[in-house]
Amino acid sequence: MEEKVFKRKLYSSMLQWKEEKKGATALLIKGARRVGKSTLAEQFAKNEYESYLLIDFSEASAEVRNLFNDISNLDSIFMRLQFIYDVALTPRKSVVIFDEVQDCPMARQAVRKLVKDRRFDYIETGSLLSIRKNTKDIRIPSEETRLTLYPLDYEEFRWALGDEVTFPLLKNAFEQKQSLGDAVIRKLMRDFRLYMLVGGMPQAIDTYLKTNNLGSVDKTKREIIELYEDDFFKIDGSGRAARLFRAIPAQLNSNASRYQVSSVLENDRQSSVSELVQEMENSQTVLMARHANDPNAGLALHGSVEKYKMFVCDTGLFITLAFWDNAYTDNIIYQKLLSDKLRSDLGYVFENMVAQMLKAAGNELYYHTWPTGKGNHNYEIDFLLSRKGKVCPIEVKSSGYKSHASLDTFKVKFSSRIDQNYLIYTKDLRRDGDVMLMPVFMTPLL
Repeated sequence: MEEKVFKRKLYSSMLQWKEEKKGATALLIKGARRVGKSTLAEQFAKNEYESYLLIDFSEASAEVRNLFNDISNLDSIFMRLQFIYDVALTPRKSVVIFDEVQDCPMARQAVRKLVKDRRFDYIETGSLLSIRKNTKDIRIPSEETRLTLYPLDYEEFRWALGDEVTFPLLKNAFEQKQSLGDAVIRKLMRDFRLYMLVGGMPQAIDTYLKTNNLGSVDKTKREIIELYEDDFFKIDGSGRAARLFRAIPAQLNSNASRYQVSSVLENDRQSSVSELVQEMENSQTVLMARHANDPNAGLALHGSVEKYKMFVCDTGLFITLAFWDNAYTDNIIYQKLLSDKLRSDLGYVFENMVAQMLKAAGNELYYHTWPTGKGNHNYEIDFLLSRKGKVCPIEVKSSGYKSHASLDTFKVKFSSRIDQNYLIYTKDLRRDGDVMLMPVFMTPLL
């Protein structure tokens, strides 16, 4: 059965590239494995060009790969490619797609000359593009417009389910600061918990739509995680990257102020794995939140290199990873999430969800901690956003709330730097003094 093609927001950015660049750059679509890069590129080619030629370098023949070792005669290369793929290309009306381009470094290096030739448009897609073994011997083309594709965000997920109404209504309510009422909130939270469970990976959503079975969805997500771990072993044969990835849920659950590398890799410290962590981040299978040592508007200037938290790029995958040792039939997290009976000690699921939504909305991730003065305990602001030359501190709760001590202390400590205080939770939109309380599904609107 053919996999469903989902509507993606990045499509409009691709249209903008086509109209503005007119072949002056290649389009590079980056993203983690299985987020839908290849599907989106081919859908765009079908809709926006007279014809297209797709080369999947993960399975291309040696004959095709070798064509890019010597690009002195482009006429010959294009003639042979059209014969091999049985496609007729029309100058300025056709596009060539280099799928999984990291598997053929010479093709990526050739982009500079191909773009200069201006005969066709070029779209590249790839995962783990920054891994040195794929780029160390080539010249990376500067003639690239780079876009990042993330897992489907919540609005795209609602589109996939045939719902084009919810998000415009939410946006209007958020802008007007209108209460939605308890009955509406309960309904919207039920919808949102389904997104948390299924996640935003196209294959997982497709499985859900075809089967309406969360057990089948869980199996699909496990297959994706295993692919990620295979990639981690390619960049680090010792298995350290895979172990760091597997430990993400436990690390978030520990409530430590940073990812504790030494508790996962006994003989390593933050500094010794910094290069490996950077490669994991570049693979976009994980999201990094840096500690803001000085929480001010220029957050990037004060982000710590060695003090960070790590999240999984997709919360659906995160939930499967957190309960990896449990078979689906024994895994009550699905039932508890859907029935709103999630234990309070599983609030780290919501923290990963907020990280994913903030990142998909174009935000870099920062957080801030400081001592309470009572033993080894810390106050923590889960996320910091830079807005209007100031910061917006965010505290995340997995249910309702009784207090927001960290926010209260932070706003006293840094009152002149704050634009708006936010508490993200599972209840209605309202104010508590100078704190805006907002339901978690409104996070993308910040």
